[in-house]
Amino acid sequence: MKHAPWVIALILAGVAGWMDWRYRRIPNWLTVPCLILGIAANTLASGWAGTKESLYGAGLGLLLLLPFVLLRSLGAGDWKLMGAVGACTGLHFFIPVLLLTVLINGVVALGMIVASGRMMRTIKNIFQMLGSMLTLHKPGVELTLDNPDAIKVPFGVSAAVAVAVFGIRQFWGMR
Repeated sequence: MKHAPWVIALILAGVAGWMDWRYRRIPNWLTVPCLILGIAANTLASGWAGTKESLYGAGLGLLLLLPFVLLRSLGAGDWKLMGAVGACTGLHFFIPVLLLTVLINGVVALGMIVASGRMMRTIKNIFQMLGSMLTLHKPGVELTLDNPDAIKVPFGVSAAVAVAVFGIRQFWGMR
């Protein structure tokens, strides 16, 4: 029973990664039930302590990534995916999973930027986004996911890889 939350996380991340790669969308019918299943599985595995750990993981994921959703630099499906992953992994494992996800996503994004020949434009956009964040203003539409010309990195794929790395470590008994 102790591995049930990780099984849910692996299935969730695998399906979400595939859907994000294929359709560039992560649907609510996948993320919302998995968030609830993650909390339930942690509760069954560890009682009240598991419930708290699961809720803290989900809450931290949703709280940390909300500003990026509001700035339209992260999709709402990605946001809900990480909330559900946090519910499955709990707070203790969510932070390293999120850090690895962001690292993988950054490498993928850099590769996509270099391959498209848009390095200088991307550097300029980063400074514009930082300026928007510091002045608490939304960036222009050209810097958001709403721009049809923007390079869209499938965050769900990076999350799937990160969850797989940590999930496999759990099954092998490596903490």
